[in-house]
Amino acid sequence: MTAITNTVFKLDYGGKIEREIAKLIAAFDELDFDTARYPKRWLALKLLEADEDILQRVRNMPRGEDVIARAQQGANHLKDMLGDDVDLLTADRRYGYINGVVRQSLHRPLVNRITLTDRIDDIVTHKWLGLPVFFAVMYVVFRLVIDVSSPFLDWTDALINGAIARWLRLLLDLLPVPAWTHSLLIDGIVAGVGGVLVFVPGLLMLYFFLALLEDSGYMSRAAFVMDRFMRVVGLHGKSFIPMILGFGCAVPAIYATRTIPSRRDRVLTALLVPLMSCSARLPVYVVFGLAFFGARAGTVIWAMYALGIVVAMLAGMVFTRTILKPDVTSAFVLELPPYRQPAPKSVLIHMWENTREFVRKAGTTILLASIVMWTLLNLPWGVSDPRHSYFGQVSGALAPVFAPLGFGNWETGGALVSGFMAKEIVVSTLSQVYVGGEEKPVEESTTFGEELTVIGRGFAEAAVRSGKILLSILPGVDLVDEEADAEDTLLSAALRERFTPLSAVSLLVFVLLYVPCVATLGAIKHEFGRSWTATSAVYQTAVAWLAAFLIYQGGRLLGLG
Repeated sequence: MTAITNTVFKLDYGGKIEREIAKLIAAFDELDFDTARYPKRWLALKLLEADEDILQRVRNMPRGEDVIARAQQGANHLKDMLGDDVDLLTADRRYGYINGVVRQSLHRPLVNRITLTDRIDDIVTHKWLGLPVFFAVMYVVFRLVIDVSSPFLDWTDALINGAIARWLRLLLDLLPVPAWTHSLLIDGIVAGVGGVLVFVPGLLMLYFFLALLEDSGYMSRAAFVMDRFMRVVGLHGKSFIPMILGFGCAVPAIYATRTIPSRRDRVLTALLVPLMSCSARLPVYVVFGLAFFGARAGTVIWAMYALGIVVAMLAGMVFTRTILKPDVTSAFVLELPPYRQPAPKSVLIHMWENTREFVRKAGTTILLASIVMWTLLNLPWGVSDPRHSYFGQVSGALAPVFAPLGFGNWETGGALVSGFMAKEIVVSTLSQVYVGGEEKPVEESTTFGEELTVIGRGFAEAAVRSGKILLSILPGVDLVDEEADAEDTLLSAALRERFTPLSAVSLLVFVLLYVPCVATLGAIKHEFGRSWTATSAVYQTAVAWLAAFLIYQGGRLLGLG
């Protein structure tokens, strides 16, 4: 007898609406709101749609007004981004799904009316061309992210480690503060938090181009194309949506797996999502890429993103054939909306919200980590050599584990351990260790007005250089001269003295693949339990060590070391 598996159908309303649904469901638990009468997802959707009957019922329940306030906040946010009320947006999605089912099940006589969307889709969703087109698009995106943002990266580095650090030192010299306070603020907080904030321009560019791809309609095509590719590992294109979200942050991507009907597919997707290069890893890629590969940094960074996808597919194949064997497969029906011009307001909101979250993390998690790291680097109190500090002693004990990978020094070992809190802290820690304690050159005295003039002129020059780089992507246009090469940040220059290009690549691969951050592991635990959380942490760290080992030792055998 054939077993029949009943799965609950869930219509995917798109990344933005699904995120608000997930937030509202989380609010139910946070507010201890009684949802025994209705399915949580259905109730959240009706509240976002402002269904009058449901609003009245919820209003009469304990904590109902608080829930309605959260729902109205989410609905207003969606309207600001998407330009329509939620009920219209969800209705459009439902009709789009119905239209997709009809098109797949009903055969009609061919009508000689081919639209521009059809012509484009003949290429971007082609059986053989679709996947190369997708990787080519992502390559162009990441090249633009690095090339266009690099002038602003130089300007931000000069602003934080130059003017701001100089102003803070002058202020501290005027105040009766002890030497340790001076060191904490300059060598700890400015070097740590500032070392991460330098890469905000790159994140703005990344979120800008990802928003363009999503709002233009191409991301739906990417999910459709990846469906064939992902069925090799026992998944379908619906799992690709959380993976795309994972390029921003793995935490909402883990919660986005709720839209997948099968628990087995949800678990497998959650195990693969952390292998996508989240925005927290981008600062690590950028600082090492610019330090060792110059104009080819964009290619190296694209290779890291592509490698994450490839390793995720290989890991999925292993899980599918071992502990997560596939159950009954389901059809993947996806609406392919017509191509449209991205709404500038939606793109800007997307950029701002995601970058704001990164900056907020820099103001909380990374600030705390920078203070803790500075403390450990200075204990026992008065230690002169950081190697003999508590941080150096613990990191030195771990260094032999990383020696076969090409970065067996205590500084890098400690940075990788601190990266368990958040991957961008790897850069923060290295910045404190290598840059924070260095002697600053004697600077010429300048007035505050002169400083502001230099900052303004530097920003204008960065904008002009970025504009030239952007225009130079057009065929036959070359506005970039040799003098426009990116300047070294202080950290990039320090790293080049301690790493080789081969060991730098090995480190980047390790950072890409090793244990997810605490927040991601917390999301996996909340959704799937402790055992799958431990599985994610252990298998990723093992894969990271093995991959970095093969790259470094293989490179040495080939004479690349």
